Amino acid sequence: MDNTNAIGRNPLRPSTRRLIQLYSALLHNAHLKGFIDGEIYQGSAKYACAPGFNCYSCPGAVAACPLGALQNALASSGHRAGWYVMGILLLFGVTLGRTICGWLCPLGLIQELLNKIPTYKLKKSRITRVLTWLKYVILVVFVAAIPLWYGLAHDIPVPGFCKYICPAGTFEGAIGLLSNPANTSLFGMLGILFTRKFTIMLIIGLACIFCYRSFCRFICPLGAIYGLFNKFCLVGVRVDQDSCNSCGACVRNCGMDVRHVGDHECIHCAKCMDVCAQKAISLRAGKAVLMAPEGTGSLKAQAGAGSLKAQAGAGSLKTDNEVRAQADVIEGKAYESRKKGGRIAWGIALAVLCFALVWFNFLDPAVRAETGAGVSDQAQAGAEGAGQAGAGADVTGQTGATIGFEPGMELADFTMECLDGSEFHLADTRGKVVFINLWATYCTPCVQELPHFDALYQQHEGDIAMLAVHSSIVTDDPAEFLADKGWTIPFAVDTEDDMLWSIVDGSSTLPQTIVLDRNGIVIYNQKGSVTPEVLAALYEQAAGE
Repeated sequence: MDNTNAIGRNPLRPSTRRLIQLYSALLHNAHLKGFIDGEIYQGSAKYACAPGFNCYSCPGAVAACPLGALQNALASSGHRAGWYVMGILLLFGVTLGRTICGWLCPLGLIQELLNKIPTYKLKKSRITRVLTWLKYVILVVFVAAIPLWYGLAHDIPVPGFCKYICPAGTFEGAIGLLSNPANTSLFGMLGILFTRKFTIMLIIGLACIFCYRSFCRFICPLGAIYGLFNKFCLVGVRVDQDSCNSCGACVRNCGMDVRHVGDHECIHCAKCMDVCAQKAISLRAGKAVLMAPEGTGSLKAQAGAGSLKAQAGAGSLKTDNEVRAQADVIEGKAYESRKKGGRIAWGIALAVLCFALVWFNFLDPAVRAETGAGVSDQAQAGAEGAGQAGAGADVTGQTGATIGFEPGMELADFTMECLDGSEFHLADTRGKVVFINLWATYCTPCVQELPHFDALYQQHEGDIAMLAVHSSIVTDDPAEFLADKGWTIPFAVDTEDDMLWSIVDGSSTLPQTIVLDRNGIVIYNQKGSVTPEVLAALYEQAAGE
């Protein structure tokens, strides 16, 4: 049985676009080890932005989400200008525009797969066309206004869209982490905000089943940004006006709310090529044809064929059949050339993917450090002690307690250089209650709870040793961020040399608080925010009062 359709494509095989979407989704989430360990990737590649909509907190994500990075940059505008984020969005927009939405976005792929579920489908209408402007409202309010307001007025990072709406953050980030047995302790951190976002995610998911790419069309602010570049982006679908007869089939059969091919709602998926009877639509990168309807060749081939036909019309000795034959030869050669180029491109792409999978799961220094490779002797000793203790080995510290990070264990000794030039040596804190706080400038709960730590530190000055350690993922300059706060807590930044995270069992989930009694025994090690009341109770417990 021949399963090839009218344009020569086998419907049982995934299209080129679907293969590229799957490839892109895997490349965006090449840290497969994260799904096994329940930890997000924290290597240097996380400083870069991926083009598609993919949550930073997804266990597999190897790069930052450009929308999240934009919100963080706006929230930090009082300290620094977000030139990198602005530049990378400009680069993505000018080169690809919403081609990213149609070909490279992992969330776009998820939406299309949901829409494959056989149900009644809502057709586009004037209502859906009006609703497409909603994403621009969301862009202004949640992506720009809320981060700017909290950043400039309160110096608190609040990524409005990520915090209140983003379904990718809920599905890829929260559920991606919570589904791992290693993160069962995180369930205690869930509250009404997660419940609301989970409900929003379900509503958007259901909408995508009944209405093609609902999130992309009505909500996605990243698509709104890329849409601003659609008219002049390098890569996209183009219409040959000389061949077009303005029949409107392309617009009628488009799943998006386009008014014409290539406008701000067009995701350049190139599906309109299949319904254009005139074969006037192609996907191009500048003048180069990346994809064209069956039976058409490159621009050069078309020009050559047109030249031959012009010669025939001018009274050439060649018959029409000879002209058509020569035109077919030119177009055939162009097709074979494009096909050969496609094979080469796929070969390079697969090589890149293989390298990315090996690098982000085995070779990256950040990944090797997570397994105890390449860290300093001091951090290695702490990590090994913790690991052996968890396995039941009899590794004890000065107090005779097992070395480790769980309550009842003695925390391994460490030394860290603080931002003010001083040195924090855990062994020198014996006789004092010790509070260690893991935080980051981009973490809203972290910044909100630091004043509580500072107040406790000043209240019990001389009886408390406190250290606030910033994550090794530094998006802002912590010293600059802290300059006008007036806090007296010693601050430090975790580095590959210190690796405090491995000693205290730190994770990508922040904030985290570790409390030691006067003998260096862990009495508390939990992720999540703490209130002043909880801090006071922990101090009394650790001090033996």
